[in-house]
Amino acid sequence: MQLTRRHRLADWVMLLSLTLMWGTSFLLTKIAVGGLPPDLVVAGRLIVAALLLVPAAWMLATRPAAGARLWVFYVLIAVFGNVLPFSLISWGQTFIDSGLAGILMAVMPLATLGLAHFLVPGEHLTRYRATGFLLGFGGVVVLVGPNAFADLGNGQGHLMPMLAVLGGAFSYAVSSILARLRPTSDALFSAASTISLASLMMVPILFMSGDVEVQVVPDTLHLIAVGLLGVFATAIATIVYFRLVKSAGPSFVSQLNYLIPLWAVGVGMLFLGEEPEPNHLYALGLILSGILITQLERRGTPSARNPAPRRSG
Repeated sequence: MQLTRRHRLADWVMLLSLTLMWGTSFLLTKIAVGGLPPDLVVAGRLIVAALLLVPAAWMLATRPAAGARLWVFYVLIAVFGNVLPFSLISWGQTFIDSGLAGILMAVMPLATLGLAHFLVPGEHLTRYRATGFLLGFGGVVVLVGPNAFADLGNGQGHLMPMLAVLGGAFSYAVSSILARLRPTSDALFSAASTISLASLMMVPILFMSGDVEVQVVPDTLHLIAVGLLGVFATAIATIVYFRLVKSAGPSFVSQLNYLIPLWAVGVGMLFLGEEPEPNHLYALGLILSGILITQLERRGTPSARNPAPRRSG
């Protein structure tokens, strides 16, 4: 895609809509896990999304020819694109602020570049990508801070929750690679299939964890947060995302990598009274600078692909 390509107003509206839906998902998750077990939050948003996507796919999607290889990819994407990251991020957000989770998730496109170097033919680390990756890694080090391991030894600190959210980011990166390598299939059908599979996977997890029986009746606010996560951040956002990629291309969509963490920090401050520490903002600057540097090679190679985020937290 050429840098000078002009985009329609509808493309910008969809981009801002995705920023709103995915950036606010960290706020909604923080609210939901305040009254519900993390696994129940994950199962709830997936079930709500499946109830919306399956009928839509039944009526509108083109069904691919049955193939075992395609369904293997669907199962793997359900695990790495839904069950694992949703669970890790939800658990992590029971201990850390929503804005901090949004900053940690910003490393996802850089993690995708690192994995693609080993897993995707022709996607090697160039000097720009390597520099951006190192900057992003430096941002994570600044974000964690020098006292994290000492605090962990004292039974304090947020190192493990932060590592859980980072694990969610890397899981999304794996899912992004799998989505690129999967056999060609209708986007809506793929979304409905993977989210339905993820919903089914959460059933035994709920019974094993015991979270299927909630001891305290959750407030209406917590249930509303789960519903909004399922409807907007999971179902509608998935449809808008695929439409935007098709309409404007992945390079345009990659701007979400900058907008989502900034929005996540902003809404956390506005609605939850969160106060990011100075090192959080320094780290965000380093991570976003790393993403920017990975895209500089586009000026010399217009065909270079940029990693667009697949999902939010």
